[in-house]
Amino acid sequence: MSVSDSEYPNCNSSFLSYRVLAKTMPKDSILLSDGGLGTTLEDHFHLPISHTPLWSARIILDAPNTLQQAHLAFLEAGSRVLLTATYQAAFESFDRAGYTREIATEAMRNAVDIADKARHQFCKEHLDVSPKDIRIALSLGPFGAVLAPMQDFGGIYPLPYGPRAHSDTEENTTSFGDDIEGKNNSIKALTRFHEDRLRVFTSDKETWDKVDFVAFETVPLVREVEAIRRAMDNMKEIISPKPWWITATFPNGKYPETRQPGGDHYTASDAATAMIRSDNNMPVPNGIGINCTALKYIPGLLQDFERVMDGNKKLFLVLHPNGGGGFDLSAQAFREPEESDLWAEDLASLVKEAKGRGWNEIIFGGCCKTGPGDIKALGEAFSEE
Repeated sequence: MSVSDSEYPNCNSSFLSYRVLAKTMPKDSILLSDGGLGTTLEDHFHLPISHTPLWSARIILDAPNTLQQAHLAFLEAGSRVLLTATYQAAFESFDRAGYTREIATEAMRNAVDIADKARHQFCKEHLDVSPKDIRIALSLGPFGAVLAPMQDFGGIYPLPYGPRAHSDTEENTTSFGDDIEGKNNSIKALTRFHEDRLRVFTSDKETWDKVDFVAFETVPLVREVEAIRRAMDNMKEIISPKPWWITATFPNGKYPETRQPGGDHYTASDAATAMIRSDNNMPVPNGIGINCTALKYIPGLLQDFERVMDGNKKLFLVLHPNGGGGFDLSAQAFREPEESDLWAEDLASLVKEAKGRGWNEIIFGGCCKTGPGDIKALGEAFSEE
């Protein structure tokens, strides 16, 4: 494979309607997406990105050609949805790495352009595939993804985003408990964070036109789900609507946020309800799902999601489980896969079962520790009768 180096009118609620989805995702379609971009850049392209302020977003600046090669490798494996290298990208993370807002803005937009270049390069080499067959999803991690240490799995945020910053010596908490004012201030701060970052892309028409989906990923807090929906409500002036999704993470099978400090965790049903409930006319995402979670937990979690759907599966389903042996929270490292690991076969079966239960549109692929080989095996397993 070869690799070469305004102002907008207001939109009405159709910005978020199911009709918008039809423009990018045909009815009854199942789309295979890519795998874990960051871990692929490390494991397959040997780039040292872990535990740096920008993680995979660093490659936008340091090795854009390699990033394009990674996208192309997933396309060669059968992926038809590419997630951009913007999961950790935000003004806060670029600032911590020593970059200006101008450089941060340019880099974030370049990530979309690099994915688009990979799309067109692949189509030049595969004349049976049209650029319209390959979708680009703008990957947007939670606020915790821009913290150090990262808190996308933990959801432990500093004020005003959370009760207090992560501590190595004191007990950590995700909950404000009975502090309603603190919780409301957190939602406002998180709304500003997501809106400010999203406007980097929407304010540049050339960049925004290349985006097919907006993907809010690995959201560890119910109140951050609410903040994302508020941010999207504030984006009604966008010139062209985009289908969007929210996926939650469940490290060790549990949602990170607790109802009270040290109390019970919110359930998968609670997370799904936060995504779809009617709440002051807040927009509802076109898709919901689960990512960055060990595959063994997905069947039970998906059942919890389905309990709150009330038989209405007009939303599309997004499943991006981790590969290998999963993530060890205590060690902050990925476990080695077991010899009997059947990740591709098991996920393919799960997707087929979900479709049989009425999920007519599904986007599925991998998250951390899933590379092009895993995605190729997944596509082949799904194609088998």
